[in-house]
Amino acid sequence: MVRNFREEDEGKHVRTSEGDMVGTIESVSGSSAHVRPDEDLSRSTRRRLGWTEEGEETYEIRKSHVEQISDDEIHLKKDF
Repeated sequence: MVRNFREEDEGKHVRTSEGDMVGTIESVSGSSAHVRPDEDLSRSTRRRLGWTEEGEETYEIRKSHVEQISDDEIHLKKDF
């Protein structure tokens, strides 16, 4: 089971299970984190993540979406 997000996770890169860069953690609060999407994030990846609203500065991810939290990156589960 993945741990809750911590302050030290802010600034970490978020990647898909395939290794594609999604964005960077802006803020955390227990079991959720807010991600600022990468400028080059494709529309298809945005749709897959459910980030379809244009103009949002950050999008929420929950710890249930996370496969692994390493020292410098957060990896999302394959089914997210």
